[in-house]
Amino acid sequence: MAIHKNNPVRSPKWLQAVRELEYCVLCGAYGVQASHRNEGKGAGMKTSDCLTAALCPECHSEIDQGKHMTREDRRATMNAAIVMTLEALVKAGRVEIK
Repeated sequence: MAIHKNNPVRSPKWLQAVRELEYCVLCGAYGVQASHRNEGKGAGMKTSDCLTAALCPECHSEIDQGKHMTREDRRATMNAAIVMTLEALVKAGRVEIK
């Protein structure tokens, strides 16, 4: 089934599972936010909820507005964080194939 770009997936359960990981997948700090990918979104729209990473506020801010990385580095770091979050969710038993 194709998902149209303008119909982002919304899942409160997914976001809650990401928040429950507790530790930032990038730096290991306690206390995370479900941070959406900051790319491919329209005015006032966030990307799909499945494109989120468990990030502490500092890492989230650095990826979204930080000056220490190029735009390409910020995108690559976020993509890696999303993959790391998915792996953490699988290890925690929060992702199930039906």
